[in-house]
Amino acid sequence: MKVPINIALVGNPNSGKSSLFNALTGLNQKVSNFPGVTVDKKTGTARISQQLEANIIDLPGTYSLYPKSADEFVTYDVLLNPSGKDRPDMVLIIADASNLKRNLLFCSQIIDLKMPVIIGLTMMDLAKKKGVEIDLAGLERELGVPVVAINPRKNKGLPALKKNIELIAQEKFGAPARDFIENHALAPAVVHELNQLLPLRSDYAALHVAVNYDELTFLDKHKQAAVRELLQKNNFNKTKVQGEEIMQRYARIKQIMHGTVVETDPLQQQLQTERIDNLLLHRFWGYAILLAVLFLLFQSIFWLASYPMDLIDAGFGSLSGWLSNVLPDNQLSDIFINGIIAGLGGIAVFIPQIMILFGLITVLEDTGYMARISFLTDRLMRQVGLNGKSVMPLISGVACAVPAIMAARNIENRKERLITIMITPLMSCSARLPIYTIMIALVIPDKAVLGFMSLQGLAMMILYLLGFFMAVLVAAVMKLFVKIREKSYFIMELPVYRAPRWKNVGTTMVEKAKIFVTDAGKVIMIISIVLWFLASYGPSGKMDAVHTKYEQLQAQTTDSVQLADIDHQFQSEKLSASYAGILGHAIEPVVKPLGFDWKIGIALITSFAAREVFVGTMATLYSVGEADETDATLREKMASATRIDGTPVYTLATGLSLMIFYAFAMQCMSTLAIVKRETKSWKYPIIQFVYMTALAYICSFIVYEIFK
Repeated sequence: MKVPINIALVGNPNSGKSSLFNALTGLNQKVSNFPGVTVDKKTGTARISQQLEANIIDLPGTYSLYPKSADEFVTYDVLLNPSGKDRPDMVLIIADASNLKRNLLFCSQIIDLKMPVIIGLTMMDLAKKKGVEIDLAGLERELGVPVVAINPRKNKGLPALKKNIELIAQEKFGAPARDFIENHALAPAVVHELNQLLPLRSDYAALHVAVNYDELTFLDKHKQAAVRELLQKNNFNKTKVQGEEIMQRYARIKQIMHGTVVETDPLQQQLQTERIDNLLLHRFWGYAILLAVLFLLFQSIFWLASYPMDLIDAGFGSLSGWLSNVLPDNQLSDIFINGIIAGLGGIAVFIPQIMILFGLITVLEDTGYMARISFLTDRLMRQVGLNGKSVMPLISGVACAVPAIMAARNIENRKERLITIMITPLMSCSARLPIYTIMIALVIPDKAVLGFMSLQGLAMMILYLLGFFMAVLVAAVMKLFVKIREKSYFIMELPVYRAPRWKNVGTTMVEKAKIFVTDAGKVIMIISIVLWFLASYGPSGKMDAVHTKYEQLQAQTTDSVQLADIDHQFQSEKLSASYAGILGHAIEPVVKPLGFDWKIGIALITSFAAREVFVGTMATLYSVGEADETDATLREKMASATRIDGTPVYTLATGLSLMIFYAFAMQCMSTLAIVKRETKSWKYPIIQFVYMTALAYICSFIVYEIFK
C-alpha cells in the first residue's frame, strides 16, 4: 500500500477552511500540539480515491506569510521548513471568493514557495449576491495552479477537488512553473547566496529566511549566524523589501482581477449582512440587543432545562430509595448507593443545562453574531488595557477556561495576551453552572418579575455579568503593573450572517455533554468513594463512644417517633465524629465568617480538583448523614439541613456568599496547568491562584455580612 500524502490546509480566517477539513476527514480527526509549541495541531485522514489516502494538516488561519501571532507562526514554519516532520507534499489554499483581492495576496505568496498548490474557492454564492462573477478558467490560467469552486457545508465541488489532488499525486501537475512576481529581483545578491547556503525550494523562501532567520526553528545557531553575517554584508533592509513585495503583488493581483473578475458598482450594493449590521452594531441599539441576547440565553437555561432536570433529579432519588430496599444491608451496598450513585446523581441532573448552554453558544457562533460581540466591546476593552480580540477568549470562558486561555494565542500584543490569560478564569464556566443552579433553586424564589422575567434566570444572568465586569476591573488594575510596551491593533473580519447548522449544533450539544459527564464523572466517582470512606469511618475511640451513647438511648425507649429522632441524631453525630467530620471541623473557623458550615468547607477543598465536584461532595455527605435511605432529592436534603442551633444552613446570605465565592475563586487545577503551559512559568498561575482566592474570600465575606 502506498504511503499517504501530506496535504497542508491553509487560508485566511473565516474562509471555510475548518468546514472543508471536517468534510474531507469526517470522524478521522485528532488534535495534538505542534512540536515545541502549545498551538493546536488538527490532523485527519481522507480517502481521496480508492488508491490514494491523504493526511490533512489543518494549519492555523493567517492573512499572509508575515506572521504576527503564535498560531500564524506555526503555519509559517511548517510551510518554510524544507525538512520538517509535517512538510506538505502539496498545499490546499482556501480562498473566499467574495473577498478575492485580499485572499489572493496569501495565495500568491504560497504559489511563490514553489510547492504543488490547489486553490479552493469558497463563498461563491455570496460573491454572486455581491454581483461578483469569476472566470475560473481564466483565473486558473493567470495563477498557473488549479482553481476549484467548492462549498464544504453542502459537499459541493469535493469530487473535482479530489480529482485535482489525485492528478498532483500522480505528478500530472507539479509546482507552479513561474513566479507570481520577480522575487529574485527584490534582493538578488541575498537570494543567490542564501540558495547556495541552504536547501531552499524557491527564491521567495530565501527572502523569508532573510526576513525571519532568527525565529525559524529549522535553522540552528550556526546557520542563523551565517545568515546574519550574509545580510550585514549585503546591507539587507527587510522593511523595504517587504514593502516592495506587497506593492508588486497587489499590482499583479489588480491586473489579474481586471481580466478575470466582473464586479458591479460597490456603491449599488447593500447586502442583507450590512443592513443587519447597521442595527446590531449600532452605538446604542447594538448594546441593548446584546444584553437582550444574554438575557434570553440565561432565561432559556432555566426555562428549557427545568423539566428534564426535575425528571433526572427525581429519577436518581427514586433509584437510591429502590436500591436501598432491594440490596442487602452491607458496606458494599452503602458505598454503591451513598458514594457512587449519590455522586453521579448530583452531576447528571445538570446535563440538560450544559447541553442548552453549549447549543445556544454554537448558534451564536454559527450565525456570525459572536464576532460582532468582539467588535462591540472593543472600545470598553481598550479602556482597561485590552482590545476586542480579548473578548473571544472571555466569551469562550463561559464554556471552559482551558480552551479559552489557549484561544488567547491569537492576540498579537504580549501585554494584552498575558492580561487576558490572567482574567479569563473569572468568567463563569460551565463547571460553575451546577453550583449556581442548586444554590439559586435553594435561596432565590421561583417567581416572575414584571410578569415575564424569571427571578432565578435573572440571578443567573447577574452572576455571569458579575464575572465579566470583575474581569474588566482586574484587567484595569493589571494594566498598571504589567510593564510591556507594544502597539496594539484590532483588525477583525466580520463573517457574513448564516443560518445555524442544526446538525452541528446538535453534535456539539451531545459531545459537550459526553465530555462533561466523562471528565467530571471520573473525578466525582473517585472523590465520592474517598469521601464515603472518610464520612463512614473515624478514630475508633470517637466512633465507639458515639455508638455506645446511642445504643443506651435506644434501649431507654420503645416509642417509634423518639427512636426515629434518636437515629437521626446518631447518624449526624457519627458523621461529625468521622474523618470527614474532623477535617471539616478543623477548617470550619476559616469558612465560618463566610456563613459556611463544615460540610461546605469539605466541599470547598474537594472542588479544588474541579468546581463541579462541589455538588457530588454535598450529595455524598448528605446521603451518608441520613438516618434512612429515602428518595429525597439533593435539593430537598440541602433545604432541610440545619445547624446545631436548629437554624437552616442555606439562608439567603449563605447562598449568595457561596455563589460569589465560586464566581471568583480559582478552583480548577486544569486551568492552572494550562496557564503554566501558555506562559511557560509558574509565576503567573501562582499569582492567579492567590489573587482569585483572596478576591473570592473578601467579596464572599462582604456579601454575607450585608445579607445575614
